[in-house]
This record gives sequence, C-alpha cells and structure tokens, in this order.
Amino acid sequence: MTAPKKLFVKTYGCQMNVYDSERMAEALGSEGYEQVGSAEEADMILLNTCHIREKAAEKVYSELGRFRPLREANPDLKIGVAGCVAQAEGEEIMRRQPLVDLVVGPQTYHRLPAMARAVEAGEKALDTDFPEEDKFLHLPKARKPKRGPTAFLTVQEGCDKFCAFCVVPYTRGAEVSRPVDRLIREARELVERGVREITLLGQNVNAYHGEGPDGEWGLARLIWELAEIDGLDRIRFTTSHPNDMEDALIEAHGTCDKLMPYLHLPVQSGSDKILKAMNRKHTAEKYVQLIERIRAARPDLLLSGDFIVGFPGETEEDFQATLDLVKTVSYGQAYSFKYSARPGTPAAEKPMVDEAVANDRLQRLQALLSTQQKAAQDAMVGREVSVLFEKTGRLDGQLVGKSDYLHAVHVVAPKTLLGEIAKVRIVESGPNSLKGELI
Repeated sequence: MTAPKKLFVKTYGCQMNVYDSERMAEALGSEGYEQVGSAEEADMILLNTCHIREKAAEKVYSELGRFRPLREANPDLKIGVAGCVAQAEGEEIMRRQPLVDLVVGPQTYHRLPAMARAVEAGEKALDTDFPEEDKFLHLPKARKPKRGPTAFLTVQEGCDKFCAFCVVPYTRGAEVSRPVDRLIREARELVERGVREITLLGQNVNAYHGEGPDGEWGLARLIWELAEIDGLDRIRFTTSHPNDMEDALIEAHGTCDKLMPYLHLPVQSGSDKILKAMNRKHTAEKYVQLIERIRAARPDLLLSGDFIVGFPGETEEDFQATLDLVKTVSYGQAYSFKYSARPGTPAAEKPMVDEAVANDRLQRLQALLSTQQKAAQDAMVGREVSVLFEKTGRLDGQLVGKSDYLHAVHVVAPKTLLGEIAKVRIVESGPNSLKGELI
C-alpha cells in the first residue's frame, strides 16, 4: 500500500477561507494527501491567502521565503498559493517566487487534484479563472471523518456591492448562491459527522437567493429549512450587509429558536459623507433604524460590527459621527481597522488621511468599543446560558465552549460533555471570555 502524502494548509483571513481550506484538503485527499500540523512534515504546503489587510501580498512572499530551507532539504516538496492573493497576483507570484509550483484562485480549487498531478509530474500549475461550473458540485467525493461540533457552510460567494475600499468583487467575483438541495444535503452530512452548530457563510450572506424546489429562496427560508434537521441545534450566519436585511430575516431572529441571538452587521462609518464615498448605499440613520427593528424582534441580541477609520476624506467631524453611532447602537463585539489602500479599488486613488491622525482615531474608537464589549460581558454574570462545549481548556478538568451569544465560556466539566450543549450559570467576566459553572 502506498504511504499517504502529507499536506500542510495554512489559512489566513476570514471564515470562508477556513471553509475553503477544508474543501481543498478534501479535494487533495483524493490524490492520497493527508493533513499534517506543520510545514516541516509536509510533501505539499498550501497557503490559503487573504487580500483584505494591508500588505497582504508582501506577507505571503515573506512566508514563502521562509520555505526555502525546507525545499533545499526536500527537493520534492511542492508549494502552492491559493485564495484571494492568488487570484489578485496570478502568475506574478510564480515570477517573484520561483519556489511556487501551484497557484489556484478561490473559484477553481475543485481543479486541485489535476493541478497536483501536474506539479508532481514536474510542471507548474496556474488556475485563477472564474469558471461557469459550480466548484462545489465538481469537488471529488472524499471520505468524511467525524469532526468537531461546529462547522462552516458556504451558501453564497462573491459581491455585487463594490464598496470603494474592497477587493472582494475582483477576487471572488459576482454574487452567486448555491442551490438549496445541495446545502441541505451538506448540512445533513455535517450533522451525521457530529456537528451541532452550523455557521452559514457568504461575502454578503443575507443576499442569498438560491434555487429551491419551488423557485428562489432567501436566507430566512433556508434557515427555517435547516432548522428542521434533527441534531442541528444552532444556526448562525455571517457576514451581512445592511441593505440585504429583509423583513423575513429580521422576523426569524425573533421566532426561530435555532437561530442564535448574535448578528454581525458591519456599518463601517457613522458619517453619511464617508458612507457615500465608500459606496455603501445606506445612511447612518437607516442603519440605526434597522438595528432598532432587529432588536424589537430579538431584544437580547448581541450585535457585532466592522469599522474603518481614516478613510480618504474623513475629517474629525466625520469621525465624531462614527463615535456617536457607536454610542447610540452599543456593540457587544466589534472589529475596527485603519484604512489601508487596496490596489485597483476606487478609494486607492484618493489622498490618504495623515497616518498619525488615523492611528489616534483608531485608538479612540477601540477604547470605546472595548468599554462596550466589557459592559456586555459583565452583564452576562448571573445569567443562565446554553454552552456548546468544543474543546478542553488549559486548566485540568476545564472545558471551553461558546454561549448562544458567541462568548467563549470556561467551565469545570467532565470530558463527556465535549460536543454537547449544557446549561451554565455565568459567574465571572474576564478580559475576553466568561467563566461559568454547570447548572
């Protein structure tokens, strides 16, 4: 029997990349590859890259340079780059870093088995097309082992919004939604493998409009159908756009027991002038009104958001409008970043805000958001929540899981509860997690 080849996948960026990495590993499993935990063990290294953050491509080239000693020690080692940097840079990656054997974009990783055979035969392999065929349909059928209690499920890819700061429409393509029947089938398979919670993924997940048995379905109807699956206890979705938050989805937050009381709904800025420059197509007031409607449906909802400070043209008055919005809405969790230009996007052509000014604004915003996050966590003390235990903790006899509100919770509990949901009383709030005790 041929010994399995060893694959190391390093994943950068969003949850969708995590999902894609799992599918790529399954695809290469059909070629005899098994995943290992380090690059030093591998016969093939695959970097699944993200292009959102500043200097993303340079970080990839730096990482590739560190693999040179591994190639020298093992001339048969194959090195590949996947994901959004691969899509954006294409053959430039191979030109700049000859170590690379394979470059594959996020829409063509179903072709990885053939590409792997090509590189093993001594060829270079490059594929960054936007093919018409459904990559999910063409992925090879792989052995499906047992897995942890949580999983991601991509339901929608691409973006038609063209925010002025974002590369996603160029690296992931136009919005495409997967058919309902395939999603239900994949969700059932995940549950059969031990999954209790599924997070539905999309660049604009609430723009989902997949083909169902009786026409097009929206995200709310898909959620209700998934809620009928026995053994699937929790449903989440991310990332949403305010302009796609339909009435049925708002209502589902108040009526679907399996839809968790957590919502990530980015606004990016509180200034209408900056929102217009970002091409967000909503105002701060419309966003606040939307949050009020969602909280009317689910009063205990924990809200998460995204913010960009220092966007070209942002004045101190614009920034103050962002702080005012944060104070009005109150976030239980949020991500905030200093604007960094992405080549090829409209905003990249505009004059940058002074870096020291942008740094100062980011620190002030993060201080406010941290205060709100701590207040939200402190408010959980004394409450009873449901916790899905995912792994053992650092302390003896400790398990770690996620509450309904996506807080990390540490509990002294028997290992038999791994993969199970239990009622927990929160007794302490820490910097980034909660401590609880079994009820």
